[in-house]
Formats: sequence, C-alpha cells, structure tokens
Amino acid sequence: MKKLTVLFMAFALMLVLAACGSKDEEKKPEANNSGSDNASESSEAAETKEMTFKHELGEATLKDTPKTVAVFDFGVLDTLDELGVEVAGVPQATMPAYLEKYAGDDYTNLGSLKEPDFEALHAMKPDVIFISGRQADLYDQFEEIAPTIYMGIDTANYMDSFKKNMDIIAQIFDKEDEMKSELADVDKLIEDIHTKASETDSKALITLATEGKVSAYGPSSRFGLIHDVFGFTPADEGIEASTHGQNITFEYILETNPDILFVIDRDAAIGKGANAKKTIENDLVKKTNAFKNGKIVYLDGEYWYLSGGGLKSMKEMIKEVEAGL
Repeated sequence: MKKLTVLFMAFALMLVLAACGSKDEEKKPEANNSGSDNASESSEAAETKEMTFKHELGEATLKDTPKTVAVFDFGVLDTLDELGVEVAGVPQATMPAYLEKYAGDDYTNLGSLKEPDFEALHAMKPDVIFISGRQADLYDQFEEIAPTIYMGIDTANYMDSFKKNMDIIAQIFDKEDEMKSELADVDKLIEDIHTKASETDSKALITLATEGKVSAYGPSSRFGLIHDVFGFTPADEGIEASTHGQNITFEYILETNPDILFVIDRDAAIGKGANAKKTIENDLVKKTNAFKNGKIVYLDGEYWYLSGGGLKSMKEMIKEVEAGL
C-alpha cells in the first residue's frame, strides 16, 4: 500500500511540473512580443527629432530635420552654404556675388528682403523659414505658413547673439561638430586681431556711405563689433548706438580726425555702383590722419551690409578690418 501511495504522489508531482512548464511556455511568446513592440517604439522615437527653439519674436517647433528650407537672411544663407545644407528658396532681388548661385533657377525666388513673395513661399511648402530684422514686422505672416525662426543679431551683444544663432543652426541640421570647429576658428581670428588692436593707440571711426551721404557708427551699433569685439578704440565715444547710424558731415570727420577710417559702401552692396571713395575722399577728409597715413579702409558692403552674422562673412569681416592695422 505504501508503494502505491509513493507512486501516486510521484505521478501527481510530474503532472504539476508539466503544467507549470506549459504555462511558462505560453508566457514566453508574450514577453517576446512586448520586447518587439518596445523596440519598435524606440526606433520610431529615434527617427523623429522634434525640436523647439525660443527666439526674440516667439518660438518655433520643428517635427524633424527640415528638408525644404526658406531663408530670408543672407548671414544664415552664408552659414548654411558653408555647412553644405540644402536650401530651397531665397529672395533673389539682391544677392551677394559670393552667393550668386542661389539666384539660379534651381532655387525658388521669394522676392526681396523687404518685400517677400508670400505666394511663392506658400506654394513652396517650407519646413522652416529663417528671417531677421528686415522681415521682423512680417513675422506673423511667415508663421502662418511654416515654423519661423528669427535670427537677427543683437548688436549690443554681438558675439553672444552670433553664437546663439550658429548653435541653433547646428542643432537643427545635426552639424554640431562642424560648428564647434568653425567657431573655434572664428574665436582664434578675433583673439589675434583684438591683441593687435589693443597694442596700438590709433583711434577708429566707422562710417557708411550711400548716395553722397555719410553716417557714423559707434560701440553697440550695427557695425560696432569693430570696437566691441575686435578692440579698436573709438574716435568718438559719443556716437549714438543705432541700426541706421548717426548722420554726420565731412566737417565732423575732420574734427574727429580718426587715425583709421572704416568705410562701408552701401551703394555697391545694393548694386548701385561703387561710389564711397568718390564721396569720402574730398578736400576735408584728405586733411585727416587716416587719409595722410593711408588708413582709409573700404569694407565690402556685401559682407557688412547684406550678410553680416554668417560664418563666412564673419571671417572675411575680420580679415578686412585687420587691414586697418
């Protein structure tokens, strides 16, 4: 009897173990399916790169890396060109010569910097639009079409503003490593010119010439980085900080008597001919130290007036100003 009891108990134990094994087998496929679903969700998340950027006029959310890009700032266009990022549409009415390929038929013509062609922009269906100061008043109209990012430069904090814009571009287009290298080059160039400028007692005056008239720019103004960033001592500390400059006379230039006179030719930049030299080098200005010492430096209006704040333009601007030393 005892043997039968032992045999019965052993048989019952085998049945229990078999049942447990069967349940475990049933559970395994469910666990595998769950893992597959999680992997799929992770993969989808990795493929989507949603980004939100705050800027002076609001914020823009991008669902992924933009494929169709519209640019209304030549500094941004300059930067994207340097990084090898494809652009779909630009305002072709006035185009810097070094970016003239973007005036071709391969790119959608979006009008001009001050008068965008919103119909063409809407038809283009951009994923992102870059604008700056010249289009700031039209921000709401741009925003109705696509996420719009304001990339204007804060002239009172030029380098912080410039680097913030560069960081945004790098994040959007996965160019962080390239941008880090580019900005390191810019920092080195600025350090070199600042050191040289600090070692001289020469005082500088920054001017813009257009249609026979001249405006002056001091620290914290549109072209004030010559003083604020590059380290040139202002010939006049009292010039008001502004975007459009302070209207001046040739008598003022003679009285200020700068050692270095920087001149930006707006007429040449907008295609009206190079007239600055004819305007500036009159009998009064010829009496200044700048003229006598051969230190009137004509700056390329395309870099300074049209596309300032770009990677390439920044490097070229530094090289041009260095001529004043």
